[in-house]
Amino acid sequence: MPDDAGSPMIAREADRESHDPHAPKMFAEPAAGAHDICAHDAPAPPRRLGLAGLVALIAAAATAAYGILARRASEREVAAWTDQQAVPTVAVAPPLTASAQRTLNLPGDVQAFYEAPIYARVNGYLRSWAQDIGARVRAGELLATIETPDLDQELAQAQADLASAEANAALADLTAKRWHTLLASNAVSMQSADEKQGNAVATRALVAAAQAHVDRLRALQAFTRLTAPFDGVVTARNTDVGALINAGASAAQPLFKVADIHEMRVYVRVPQVYASELSVGMTATLTQPQYPGQTFPARLATTSNAVSAESRTVLAELHADNAAGKLWPGTYAQVRFDLPPDQGVLRVPASALIFRAQGAELATLGPRDRIVMKPVSVGRNLGTEIEITSGIAPSDLVVSTPLDTLENGEAVRVAEPGAPAGAPD
Repeated sequence: MPDDAGSPMIAREADRESHDPHAPKMFAEPAAGAHDICAHDAPAPPRRLGLAGLVALIAAAATAAYGILARRASEREVAAWTDQQAVPTVAVAPPLTASAQRTLNLPGDVQAFYEAPIYARVNGYLRSWAQDIGARVRAGELLATIETPDLDQELAQAQADLASAEANAALADLTAKRWHTLLASNAVSMQSADEKQGNAVATRALVAAAQAHVDRLRALQAFTRLTAPFDGVVTARNTDVGALINAGASAAQPLFKVADIHEMRVYVRVPQVYASELSVGMTATLTQPQYPGQTFPARLATTSNAVSAESRTVLAELHADNAAGKLWPGTYAQVRFDLPPDQGVLRVPASALIFRAQGAELATLGPRDRIVMKPVSVGRNLGTEIEITSGIAPSDLVVSTPLDTLENGEAVRVAEPGAPAGAPD
């Protein structure tokens, strides 16, 4: 194509250059392929760059705003979740009323109805014994015989003294009669006759004293035979043939023990709180470890009607029939009393009780699920349950396992039935 300055193409290029001072100027026709290279390597127009920057700025601002808002929402959710988890979850239940019948189990000491320690009344040596431990004896039956040589000699001497006193008394009586006869003839004075009569009376008194001494020694001689004081069983024998016997209860231990076990006495110390519920004639049940599954009936015979200052208990005595002989003196028994129900007593789990400086308390559920601490009076400890005698009502909802940090007025969340309760999740 001829290079003609007046051609239409040149005119259009010249016209564009005159209107757009930033447009590149073209003075000659580019070579083949040069036009494509220039079209790709040329920078974008400034208007397009400004629009792209604005869009990028808006996108960045939107992204930053969304991140800030999302972070704030997440913080609010975390704070709400933390506040919710800080509220402890508790399980509540109403207190239980007293059962239809109450039982009181106490330890008891079983003793024989009568028990007599047998001591010697005379000194000597044991000649023989006739009954050993476990022997059943009748009243007056021989247990042992004591040989008393010293007592025998004392008795012989006392009998001789009695004979001498009787002889002196007989002579004094005879002399007094003679002098009384002589007084009638004025052969003796009245004074002498009265003296002889007084002497006769004095010697008769000496005879009586000597006779009493002999009787005493003979009575002591009867104690050389040790006998059973009543029907019973021999529970102890602490001597043997030839042993030295010392009279009196100052000996280290009795020679024999005899116990009447046809009926047994059971002694129980009842706490003061139950003293008012004891009545003579009420029944009880005995159990002993050597007879598992077997019970023995007993009845309350009497009480001491006084409270021991040391233990704050009342001593109660029960009687139990022992025709079978299974109850032995000195054994231990568990005594169960069946008491009437106490309508004013409520039962709560033992874990519900809180001990603080002001005393025992229970945590109850109040309005708007807030804790109300109530001071209570504690009764019996039943193991897993505690009796409450005052402080709560049957309609109260008691927290079964409260936290040690639980305070009055604190908000709580009530656990669903069957769900575990405890510290915050």
